[in-house]
Amino acid sequence: MSLKVDRLSVSFKTGDTNFYAVKEVSFQLEPGKVLGIVGESGSGKSVTSLALMRLLDEEKAKVTGSILLNDKALLELPEAKMRSFRGNRIGMIFQEPMTSLNPVLTCGYQVAEAIQLHLKVGRKEARTKTIKLFEEVQLPRPEAIFDSFPHQISGGQKQRVMIAMALSCNPEILIADEPTTALDVTVQKSILELLLRIKNERNSSLIFISHDLGVICEIADEVIVMYKGKIVEQAATETIFSNPQHPYTQGLLACRPSPQFRLKKLPVIRDFLKTDLHGEIQFSGTTINEIRQRYALSDDEKKQRQKKLYNQEPLLKIKNLNTWFPIKKGFLQRSTETVKAVNNISFEVFPGETLGLVGESGCGKTTLGRSLIRLIEPNFGKIIFKGQDILTLPQNEMRRMRKKMQLIFQDPYSSLNPKLTIGNAILEPMEVHGLYGDQQQRKKKVLELLDRVNLLPEHFNRYPHEFSGGQRQRIVIARALALQPEFIICDESVSALDVSVQAQVLNLLKELQREFNLTYIFISHDLSVVKHFADRMMVMNKGEIIETGDPQKIYEHPKEAYTQKLIASIPGLGLPLL
Repeated sequence: MSLKVDRLSVSFKTGDTNFYAVKEVSFQLEPGKVLGIVGESGSGKSVTSLALMRLLDEEKAKVTGSILLNDKALLELPEAKMRSFRGNRIGMIFQEPMTSLNPVLTCGYQVAEAIQLHLKVGRKEARTKTIKLFEEVQLPRPEAIFDSFPHQISGGQKQRVMIAMALSCNPEILIADEPTTALDVTVQKSILELLLRIKNERNSSLIFISHDLGVICEIADEVIVMYKGKIVEQAATETIFSNPQHPYTQGLLACRPSPQFRLKKLPVIRDFLKTDLHGEIQFSGTTINEIRQRYALSDDEKKQRQKKLYNQEPLLKIKNLNTWFPIKKGFLQRSTETVKAVNNISFEVFPGETLGLVGESGCGKTTLGRSLIRLIEPNFGKIIFKGQDILTLPQNEMRRMRKKMQLIFQDPYSSLNPKLTIGNAILEPMEVHGLYGDQQQRKKKVLELLDRVNLLPEHFNRYPHEFSGGQRQRIVIARALALQPEFIICDESVSALDVSVQAQVLNLLKELQREFNLTYIFISHDLSVVKHFADRMMVMNKGEIIETGDPQKIYEHPKEAYTQKLIASIPGLGLPLL
């Protein structure tokens, strides 16, 4: 089944003007092929996919152009007829499975419901088909997951449920909208392999949407690059990666941390683009190689930094730390087993160092981070911070100690109070700890912090929902800095960000480290990011540290099979520009 899109435009009414989210986009998808659509948030990728499915609110969105599915004009179909095309002819995997799945219905019920609706079969047959689909997408214990609620399964498993739902009515075209964002690299790789296998077995076509060119290169035959609603480059995947023509494409390629290059800072989009007086994009004249030479970290600079770091007394010493969780079963909720989330771990962190902590979801990274500042109480061991074992401190003294030890959470939106303006969210911890004298001085400090993380004074009175993901991440960084900490744990703090925004946040964290002599533990599942950002890397698996050392050496000569698997899962390995 072929899909032809011609001069597709989508506009939204904003006051007296029309905002064009998609501007005259044209492309063709041939049977059995994979088309990758790449660009930053706001580039028009998801709006394009929703327009193809006719899922946009027709009262708010004006869609023009044509969408031909085997010569059927989808934009001209009555809604009742279009409903039969959705699911049956075109399926869609949405970006965030946790918000796309109904939390009060079991996973199996939600897939079976779609099968009953579209295929007109009974409940028993729908259950059988659903379990078969769960087997096809390689879900473990498919019958148990049928009866599980979304919160009871992992992120990768939820994504597989969403894929099963999209496949439930045998669509000839599948649209996958950021289906691997924020997943572990190993889970991400398995999802990409799964999608390709299903496409080949069913001889279907796939539109794969992502902000990450490294992921796109693993799966797509042809790539479309979108910027501000327009297609700025379109070519075969090999051509895009070996010889990108548009400066925006070059910028996207360069922003992503590369296993092949060690840089002082990451390039950002504005290194490659400039805008003329008419708002048109122009090439700045700088190439990827020139940027990388400008930001290159020499061996001498690296050695000098390591000598400075490791000739000091450690800021933090962890000795035989254990955090275990009992598994309670039965009517009386008796403890039958124990999960050793952190199992007899010892290591040191030096002042001004960035220690990277990598591993898959469930390996114990987040539990270790929270144990270090006693948001989760360890069972036993020692956490010696500046010569004092903080596990011996009573709670009131530990609260005071947390001024020096802060945590940046993975999801900035859920860690900000939606009822507080961001100015008050940053000011609140200053009040709690009685810093900076009075409210006037505290507000002045908040404005300084906003400026330092590249936000504006007028942002003080705005609420979290009024900001982008990258801006919210800057807000929580400013809040962490409000108490003048010496040690910050960054827990997956860039995992869900666009590669361009991720580069900006990583550069900001490095600048702040130099300015305030901060010490970081940087938790991530992405070895490329940790290799760029960290001075030293620890690999964690099943509650234990299995490998520690220089990130470059671990990347080039991993000792453990688990580390080798993580490295092999990095998308885009071996590409000339990555």
